[in-house]
Amino acid sequence: MSEKASEKSEMSTVEFCQRALREEIAPPSIGAKLERIRHASRQLGWSYSRTKDAWYADPRISIKPEELFRVEAVSGLTYEAREEMRTNDRAIERATALLGGEDARLVRTLVAAVREALGLRNRA
Repeated sequence: MSEKASEKSEMSTVEFCQRALREEIAPPSIGAKLERIRHASRQLGWSYSRTKDAWYADPRISIKPEELFRVEAVSGLTYEAREEMRTNDRAIERATALLGGEDARLVRTLVAAVREALGLRNRA
């Protein structure tokens, strides 16, 4: 993935977390902004400063996968890019199952080509 694409996807993750924090995890009904950030911090189990950085979508941060999972779990929202990857993974699994009776090397080559085309290479 290019550096620009990586930066764009990181920003999207930060923006997703910002929206989840402000609208779902600590909505305006909780009170003042600082109390909302404290509430979100407690809900997520994050430090206040980490929560504040995500609240303001600080461009210097990147959201770790386990943080994203936690935000999804607490907010009830799903990050669209992850859902798209799940859909792609299911399609690859179906294609692999359909070709399962064929030469195993052919299947691996086909799956690798599909992953490469989708930008999913070397994901574990």
